[in-house]
Amino acid sequence: MKVGLYFGSFNPIHNGHLIIANHVLQHSGLEQIWFVVSPQNPLKTSGNLLNEYHRLHLVKQAIEGELALKASDIEFSLPRPSYTIDTLTYLEEKYPENNFFVIMGSDSLQNIGKWKSGELLLKRYPILVYQRPGFEVPEKLEKKTTLMNAPLLDISSTMIRKMVAAGQSIRYMVPDSVHEEILKSGYYK
Repeated sequence: MKVGLYFGSFNPIHNGHLIIANHVLQHSGLEQIWFVVSPQNPLKTSGNLLNEYHRLHLVKQAIEGELALKASDIEFSLPRPSYTIDTLTYLEEKYPENNFFVIMGSDSLQNIGKWKSGELLLKRYPILVYQRPGFEVPEKLEKKTTLMNAPLLDISSTMIRKMVAAGQSIRYMVPDSVHEEILKSGYYK
């Protein structure tokens, strides 16, 4: 099976993430996309990071009923911080029948030199890149890298957290079920 791995903190997941996943699924030949919730990104501080199980729960709520989308906690049991290359190695051993593709924004592609074994990742795995504002995609891409012209929303998890903390509405920026859970549980206050 062709599986796209969409790595992220998803702190919280929002409609921009879902639009990208849906677009990639529709235009790439992938059969499934797994939202890999990262407990600790080595390039980000964990100061305002919601507990990984709460973030996983929000992802599950966001994609409920979508058979081709899956929430993955695979990195919860791996050493921390999480490194994409290590997770891919583990997944290949656990699911040898699958072909894994990495979904990333152009911001991540620009920073891949800072990643553990970033060059190996580019050479070894198919990468599906979506444009992020302010982060140009190089004209010459690695052979296994494909640009996906996904529609983008100018929203971010950081913006959503700030809005919640300020008492502003995030309705329409996140799925209704995620919105309700954030309000009910008092996340990001």
